Amino acid sequence: MRLSNREKKPFYSFIYSLGGIIFLLGLIAYILEISKFDVFGSRSWILLIIPLVLFAFLYLLGRPIFEYDSDGEALNFRNSHILYLLAKKDARDEFPKYKIIKYNIISVLFFKRLYVYILSKKNQVIILKYEISYLNRKQIEDLKFSLNKVVKYNSENQKQDNTVTD
Repeated sequence: MRLSNREKKPFYSFIYSLGGIIFLLGLIAYILEISKFDVFGSRSWILLIIPLVLFAFLYLLGRPIFEYDSDGEALNFRNSHILYLLAKKDARDEFPKYKIIKYNIISVLFFKRLYVYILSKKNQVIILKYEISYLNRKQIEDLKFSLNKVVKYNSENQKQDNTVTD
């Protein structure tokens, strides 16, 4: 199964550009307010706070582009950002399906994160984190369905392996 929201990249670029423009306009308005106009008086800091809050909100939402591919023997995850200025390290992971142990989706208000637990070569659990705030409800349900299928298959195989060795 393949899942991607790359087709919405122009929309996300527009939103981030609009946020940048609002931030710059707020900065210019603040400079003009304190140097010439003095309309807001001691409350001129509002002209900076509103754009900063908007910018921080966009930053906290995380990387908007998420791609998932479960075709074949491996799972491919890719989570990237549009703006290089805000770019946290892009997440690109590919690993065999049999390594996944479980997954967890955390949803708090507008923020959604996917945590994938995989088994390393040294039998240690590694947690991979992906930001899925920009996925719609149907895409998240499809992602859950696909990951449930992989986890269920792995747990059944592990039970069979344990009964064979006993």
